[in-house]
Amino acid sequence: MCAVELTETIIACGHENVLATNRATLEITRDQHLTKKGDCIVAVSADKALSDLDPRFKEILRQDKSKLTIQIEAGDASETVYALGSSRLILLHPTDMVVRKSDYLSDRTLAVKADKAAIDLSDKIVKRLKDPKQKVTIKLTVKC
Repeated sequence: MCAVELTETIIACGHENVLATNRATLEITRDQHLTKKGDCIVAVSADKALSDLDPRFKEILRQDKSKLTIQIEAGDASETVYALGSSRLILLHPTDMVVRKSDYLSDRTLAVKADKAAIDLSDKIVKRLKDPKQKVTIKLTVKC
């Protein structure tokens, strides 16, 4: 029986081109530039990507019964997304973290079967995420 919980904190920024209209995914990226085509991206200039996560955190997330809580905070707005880990996660991408509502996996996938995608975020937090001066804190807490 696994009874471990670990948290990773990521610091990122908002961006004027955040749309948060994607119905299937949400993404955090190390990239600083964002075009309007990136409709799933909710934060840029992140200080971590999948490749930077602690090996112990990855080990827990790679368990099929692991649960991930993603807490996004931007100014006075916050949002919580719940998702699942998978034994098939790669977790080595150097720039991106993608949370998916589906169970599709790629080298950019952080978690699957999420209860929210970018479009499901509140208008209040999306407004904050559109501000390039806004610091965004993302706390990833994995439990098994």
